Formats: sequence, C-alpha cells, structure tokens
Amino acid sequence: MIIKTSRNGFQHPVASEITSRAVYLDRRRWIQNMALGSAGLGLAAWGSREAVAQAAYPRPGKLVPLTGGRSLVAGATTVEAVTSYQHASTYNNFYEFGTDKADPARTSGTLRTRPWTVAVEGLVQKPGTFDLDDLLKLAPMEERVYRLRCVEGWSMVIPWMGYSLAELIKRVEPMGSAKYMEFVTLADQTMMPGLRSGVLDWPYVEGLRLDEAQHPLSMLVFGMYGEVLPNQNGAPVRLIVPWKYGFKSGKSLVKIRFTEKQPATSWNLSAPQEYGFYSNVNPEVSHPRWSQATERRIGEEGGLLAKRRKTLMFNGYEPQVGQLYAGMDLKKFY
Repeated sequence: MIIKTSRNGFQHPVASEITSRAVYLDRRRWIQNMALGSAGLGLAAWGSREAVAQAAYPRPGKLVPLTGGRSLVAGATTVEAVTSYQHASTYNNFYEFGTDKADPARTSGTLRTRPWTVAVEGLVQKPGTFDLDDLLKLAPMEERVYRLRCVEGWSMVIPWMGYSLAELIKRVEPMGSAKYMEFVTLADQTMMPGLRSGVLDWPYVEGLRLDEAQHPLSMLVFGMYGEVLPNQNGAPVRLIVPWKYGFKSGKSLVKIRFTEKQPATSWNLSAPQEYGFYSNVNPEVSHPRWSQATERRIGEEGGLLAKRRKTLMFNGYEPQVGQLYAGMDLKKFY
C-alpha cells in the first residue's frame, strides 16, 4: 500500500490525477467481459443485470460547497486506481431502496433531500438540530480517496467530499459520560420502497465508540467525485469509516445520539453471529458465509473472473487506526 500525505512535502492526489474521466466512463468492454467466459449463462445473466445498472442515470451536479481542497489529514488519501463513477453509483447496498445491487440507482429518485435536518442529542452539552446548509458550512470540505470494503467480499476506491466527524463532535461538546455514538438513518415508506420488505427492523441504526468517531479518518460525507452525493449513495449526508466494513457507514443520516452504553445496531440485532459491533476489516476473521481473506475490486477488467486481491488489515489503514484496538482480541470483538 502506498499512501501520500500533504505533510512533509507530499501532496494528496485528486481523483482526476489518478484515473481520467474517460476511463471512468468506459464501461462497454467491462460489460462484455462479464457476459463471456467459462461461467457461461451465470456470468451472462450477471452481466445483463450490470448493463441495466449502468444505464445513464442523471448525475446530481456540482454545488459550490463541494469544491473544497485536498485532505490535510495524514493517511486520509490512498493512491490507487479510482473506481468509475458509474460503478460506484450503480452498484450499491442500500436496502431501504431494495436488496439487489442495482435497485438503489433505479428506485432512489423518490428520495427528497431538501429540506433536511440532522438532530444531535443525548450526552452532549449543546444538543440541537442542524440544517443541511449548517452542516455544509461547519468545516472546510476536503476530498479524500478511501477504500470501501463490503463484507460480501467486494471493494471500491472512491473520492469522497466532506470533513472529519470530529468537527461536529467538538461543536456539540460531549459529556464525560459519553462513550459511544449512535447513528440513525431515514426511514420513510413514502420515499423508500425497500422498507416494505421487512428485511431489517427500521430505521437502520449503526454505532461507533466515541474514540473511533473522533479519529480523523472518520468522515461526514456530502459528496463524491467532486459532486453532490447521489441519492443511492446516501444523500444528502452519510458516514464513512474506511477501516470498517461498508455497512458501518450509515447513509441518509437524520439523528446522531451520544450514549454511555454500546448502542444496539441493525445488523448485529438481526444476525449477531454474523455481524459484530466493531466490524473492522480483518482478513483473518471470516464471515460465516464469506471468507474475508481476499476481495474483488468492482470495475476491474474481467469482472467476476478478475484476479482477487488480498484483503488488508483494517482495510489498509492499520498504521492510522491500529492503536485504537491495542490489546483487544479481534476475533472476539469482531
């Protein structure tokens, strides 16, 4: 892994310096590769579904608040080929809009992101409700290129726009008794057809230890690829915790609560034998249904037949976050 920082004379790359926009949009050969090969009809069906997902969904467009500079956080930007915008915006887990990877891009147009507020409550000195515009102006925007690793065994590399979650935490002044943060996402059946499936108890809830949330890499995100977040990627504001599996990064946040006790989280409640509270990326701890030793990078030539890459401990961010778990049994606290 190669990581550059803006300290000590280094500069962070932006997405356009890593992979050109033309390469982002070149999907034809990838789809053809997915539909061919030894897997026969199975791969062809998968490729057909991907072709539907790659349809020309409208991009949300740029906003002035999302034109911030490069990240100033050491280790926050990884130097790897960036996943194409088309893949990152059409291959998603967002069960509020459906359980198929292509569902969110097709169905999330019903999500209304204005007006939008995020309530902050619990063990803080300054609770309150933040309008989206207030959140956008809370701290300078940064672009950070983070790996995103899904527990199902696939990964992406995405340039996110936002700032460290610690900026919001400082503003609300947690009490000494606050040890955890709970993140609650929108649950509105009039806008989210997937809520009718009952696949989880809604609303979707996730949580972090307070020291995890305060780590500079933990990020409140409002955009990606220099543009406003698409609905299917968690608009208008989401969490990104890059050393944890993707489901820990709640989308479309509406409430943040500071607590003394570890919050009950959606997947941990649904299947505690499969999803622990910490959910750090760990190649040595397998999910009961998927090995975590390797991963498939979405968008790489060859699709399902592409060579898998080794999964990195803490998703490659061990130098930055490993100390948070010093002395812990990571197989017990998975």
